[in-house]
Parts: sequence; C-alpha cells; structure tokens
Amino acid sequence: MKTLTAISTTLLIAGASLVSFTSSAAPMSSYMESALVDTCKAAMSNNTLRLNKTLKAHRLSEKTVALGVVCNGEDIITFAQNHGATKTADHMAQSIGSASITDIASVEIVTYQVNFITSPE
Repeated sequence: MKTLTAISTTLLIAGASLVSFTSSAAPMSSYMESALVDTCKAAMSNNTLRLNKTLKAHRLSEKTVALGVVCNGEDIITFAQNHGATKTADHMAQSIGSASITDIASVEIVTYQVNFITSPE
C-alpha cells in the first residue's frame, strides 16, 4: 500500500511539473515580446513616469508585471535593483500590496520571460 501511495504521489508531482513546464515554454508573439522588452527597459531606466507610460501603452497592470515578468532570468524588481533603478524597483514592490490567502490548487501561474541585450540609450 505504501508503494502504491509513493508511486501515485511521484506521478502526480511529475505530471504537475510537466504541465507547468509546457505552459511556460509556449511560444510568444512578437507584440508580447516587444511589450515585455519595453517593460524591462522602462524598469531599468529608474524613471517611474516612463514605467507607468509603458505599462499603460501596453495595457498591463503593475501587480501582474511585478509578480509575473522575468527580465534576463530575474524577476522585474530584482532586475531593476541590480541595474541601480531603485525608484522603479520600489514602485513595483509597492504595487504588490499586502499578503492574501489564495487556494494554490485553483490558480495557474503563468510567467513570461524575455532576454535582451542591455545597452545604454
């Protein structure tokens, strides 16, 4: 009985991992990639006005971006901090808000990752 339970648990975890891997590996449209690169560049600029204009232009919410966008392998807040953009990092961190309780089983987390070459403008 313990063996059956262990096998079932292993298969369940492997299936969940496969589902999360395939959803994050989905191809992205050129518009979405452009929007994400613009968002990462705006976060790196340390200009909250530019960040807000970029988010508004692409109709993105600050909370969704703060929780789901990955720039060059780092979440957007860490990415901004590592590039010396403390104003935009703090602004994005404030948009997350307070803690809340969510049923994880009913939520599908989708993250979008974009890699680009950082060059001064």
